[in-house]
Amino acid sequence: MKGRMKTRRFSAVPGTGALFFIQIFATLGFAVLYSTLVLYATKHLHLGTKEATALMGVFGAFNYGLHLFGGYLGGRFLSNRNLFVGGMLLQVIGCACIATGTLALFYVGLALFLTGSGLNVTCINMMLTQRFTPEDPRRESAFLWNYAGMNVGFFVGFSAAGYFQATQSYSSLFIFATLGNFVAIVVAASNWKTLADRNTPLLDATQKQFRVRQLAGIAILFGLVPVVWFMLQRPGGTETIIKGICALVAVTLIYLTVTHRNRRERRNMTAYLILTVGSLMFWSLYQMAPNGLMLFAVNNVNLMVGRVRIQPQWIQNINTVCIVVGGPLLASVFTRMRGRGWRIDIPQQFATSLLLMAVAFLILPLGIKLAGGNGKSAFAWLFASYVLQSIGELLISPIGYAMIGKLAPRQYQGVMMGSWMLVTGLASLFAGDFSGMIPEPNGATAAATNAGYARLFTELGLGSLAVGMALLILIPILRKLITDKEEIIHTETPVPVVPVA
Repeated sequence: MKGRMKTRRFSAVPGTGALFFIQIFATLGFAVLYSTLVLYATKHLHLGTKEATALMGVFGAFNYGLHLFGGYLGGRFLSNRNLFVGGMLLQVIGCACIATGTLALFYVGLALFLTGSGLNVTCINMMLTQRFTPEDPRRESAFLWNYAGMNVGFFVGFSAAGYFQATQSYSSLFIFATLGNFVAIVVAASNWKTLADRNTPLLDATQKQFRVRQLAGIAILFGLVPVVWFMLQRPGGTETIIKGICALVAVTLIYLTVTHRNRRERRNMTAYLILTVGSLMFWSLYQMAPNGLMLFAVNNVNLMVGRVRIQPQWIQNINTVCIVVGGPLLASVFTRMRGRGWRIDIPQQFATSLLLMAVAFLILPLGIKLAGGNGKSAFAWLFASYVLQSIGELLISPIGYAMIGKLAPRQYQGVMMGSWMLVTGLASLFAGDFSGMIPEPNGATAAATNAGYARLFTELGLGSLAVGMALLILIPILRKLITDKEEIIHTETPVPVVPVA
């Protein structure tokens, strides 16, 4: 009995371990640039604050927008492994250009990096989801492990960025990011056969069609770079463009759902659209962390814990640590609970994540009310808020990726995976809109702006609570939409924890 249990526990699907480490090194470069872009642009390149923050907004919007395009290209024009390596190559060259320290090569490097990063993220998730059949119970744990790997990359990247920013050794920082991205290419090349595409439209193409699509895919990959370079220098219309694309994608998905002939798949796609609305609400609040919540932390929170002052950048690692520790732990807890007969499924997890987000925002006004004489809230309230948000993220983000393999018809998998990521891009724009509602400090005391923060956090928390309660009420309907023979097996069968290697 012990032997059988041990074998089952460590029966990792080939390729999942490699993808875990690929995710770490691929994320590292993005974490460095994401956390350093504004500071580098203002302190080293001497761009104005307004110009630098606008550039950061464009960077985020294009990154998520290109995820959708990557989902379409992967498996149709280039295999997911080819597109991933091509994108990582662009990231390596991009980081090397930025490391030179010149403004001209900064924009070139940023365009190269952003194109590569935007296209290859979907590829990792598609390569992972293709390792499993729809009824394989190990899928969820594999995505939880992979999501933990991504956050290991963020932790290393944020930590390194903090060190090099303190010494202002920006060139060394970007060389570090270049090496990290190169390791991701090496790991992918070492597992080339294992990471081959499975069941994609490209595999059905004739030899002539395959060559034509390969050439077209390469042309598109490198042709996007000058387009992104051009748009990075004209950030004014980016928000309108991204919102327009999102609206078009939403209409397209609704049309595809309504006209889809297979009844079971149509019901699954309907569930996907409903859950997407919940996801949009969650991420719109979650992405206030580097915007409104960061400003709140700097101006209205007492960052002294004992004799240690918490640096604002370190606050982001509360989330990172929670994800790294919580991902495998959550997979283990789900395994035990399902083994005891508990029914834990996608609708429950989405509703719970929104309710946790609601509590995370609603406790902040309480912290403001209990603020000290200087008007600054205790750090413990902000810490608790980040922990609650992180638990909610674990319930909705990796599960959302795994959900695509269950709910998306074969011909729409890449597009639906990309559109799922595009939701995060739209949410980042809404997060910016919400952050724009925060009161300007303008040298005022914390007490002078506390009322404005308390009102905003309360309204956002109540909004998340309303959407979470709506999903809670819709759980029976969603279960009917997505429940079929495979889903019943999945939701009632224990999920073994997949080892990292």
